[in-house]
Amino acid sequence: MAVRALRGATQVDVDERQEILDKSAELVWAVLERNALTSEDIISVWFTATPDVTAEFPAYAARQMVGLTDVPLMCSVEMAVPGAMPRVLRLLAHVDTPKPRSEMRHVYLHGAAALRSDLPR
Repeated sequence: MAVRALRGATQVDVDERQEILDKSAELVWAVLERNALTSEDIISVWFTATPDVTAEFPAYAARQMVGLTDVPLMCSVEMAVPGAMPRVLRLLAHVDTPKPRSEMRHVYLHGAAALRSDLPR
């Protein structure tokens, strides 16, 4: 097994608690699904949010998911870069997998898909 890193992002429509929880959970599930992983494969997840997302911690959504209660989770704020896409949640997940790095599938959902148009959907 090797430690691999997976990236993902999504964009929330509004800075509201339920929207952040829903989109964060959707992103985590999509990363797991797209890479045929289970919660047991996750080592840790680092979430970031743009400065305009303040209504809830994205990690709280992951904490509520089955199997992730003992996974180290962390949140931080992205840099406030002028002109950057607003209301973006990102994650960096470290996973234990036998797959090579070339087989890892990063996940960009909703408006954040525009951040990585080079990736397959």
